[in-house]
Amino acid sequence: MRFRYAVTAAAIGLSLAGCQRTAYNNDSYSAPPLQAQPVPSVQSSQLPPAGAGNGSQFPAAPAGAPNAGNPQQQQAMAASAMDVTKESMVGSWKVSNGGSSCDMFLTLTNLGSGSRGGTRGCAGELTSMGSWEVSGKQVLLKNRDGSTIGTLYKTAAARFDGSTASGQPLSLSR
Repeated sequence: MRFRYAVTAAAIGLSLAGCQRTAYNNDSYSAPPLQAQPVPSVQSSQLPPAGAGNGSQFPAAPAGAPNAGNPQQQQAMAASAMDVTKESMVGSWKVSNGGSSCDMFLTLTNLGSGSRGGTRGCAGELTSMGSWEVSGKQVLLKNRDGSTIGTLYKTAAARFDGSTASGQPLSLSR
C-alpha cells in the first residue's frame, strides 16, 4: 500500500512540476537593434500656380509621352496588336502609369468572369484592381466590382500598352 501512495505522490509531484510559472525578466532580455536601411532619394520641385498653363486643372502630358487615352491611338493599337493568351500574361509585371511605376501580379485563379490579379505600389485606379481577362487581342483590367479600369494591347514580345479608364497612359513590361 505504501508503494501505491509513493507512486501516486511522485506522479502528482511530477505533474505539478510541469505547471510552474515561467516569467521573463524584461530587463535582462532585449532584442538586437535594427539595422538602418537605405532610403531612396526624394525629388521635389515647385508646382505651377493653380489654373496656369493649359487652362485645365490637370497638367499637360510630358513631351514625347504616348497619348494612349486618345481614341484614335487606341484604335491604332488595336489594329496592330499582337495575339495574346492568358497563360502568357501570368506572373509579375512592371507597370508604368502616368509617369509613375509599380508592380502588377496576374494569376490564373478564377475570380468572377476573369482571373485574380493585383498591384503593389500603384496609384489611382490601379489600386482597386482585383481581376483581369483577355478579350480577343485586348487585356482588360478590372476593379473588385468588375468594372473595367484599364485596357491593354500587346505591342512587343514582353510589352503591353494602353490606358486606364480615365485616359492615363498605361504600359506593362517584364
